[in-house]
Amino acid sequence: MLEIQNLNVSLDGKKLLTDINLSVACGARHLLAGHNGSGKSTLAAVIAGDSRYTIDSGKILFDGRNVTDDNATARALAGIFLGAQSVPEIPGLTWLSFLKHSAAAHAHFQTGRDLSMGEFLIRLDEARTRLNIPKEWLNRSVNVGFSGGERKRMMLMRLVMTGPRLAILDEPDSGADTDTQRLIADTVSQMPDTTFLFISHQKTFTEMMHPTARTEMKCGAIITE
Repeated sequence: MLEIQNLNVSLDGKKLLTDINLSVACGARHLLAGHNGSGKSTLAAVIAGDSRYTIDSGKILFDGRNVTDDNATARALAGIFLGAQSVPEIPGLTWLSFLKHSAAAHAHFQTGRDLSMGEFLIRLDEARTRLNIPKEWLNRSVNVGFSGGERKRMMLMRLVMTGPRLAILDEPDSGADTDTQRLIADTVSQMPDTTFLFISHQKTFTEMMHPTARTEMKCGAIITE
């Protein structure tokens, strides 16, 4: 599903990732491990197309296609999802509107047709019920006033609504209580058509996720695979 070849990345002239080679198999739950500052979050952001970083050399192949020069929007529409650690607040944009526009964009890209409001609302209610998310959250601005655990649940809502081919989860357990961590792990287990690359420092959560592969990073390089 994902193949990274000899990837070198910098930010403002400072080299952050060196000669990264990584393969993530289709259907995997692949753990990306390492101490803070080892380059894990940088790699996650680069795979998702974060424009702040410069790819100095190397390739990112997604399902056999070279996406190295694609922007974040193109990669997202192709099926790459990023559940980042730090998600911005967006005052004035409700979760309902945000999810509707996201679902509509993906549906049009994948099928060439518009997503009807009725179809969207059915999918939304199914996801909300599955994740035990109160209806009133949908009318609140994106992440404004949400706790860490609530933000994780809404990240799961985006994940379920989008149904990506590759989901990159950057410390999804951070700021989440045990029940939310279990919900994350259960949700992942119920998405067999999605490949997961996830970052975690917590042994208990990692065990919940039942990783099928592990890669460790140190100082911007891979040290085991």
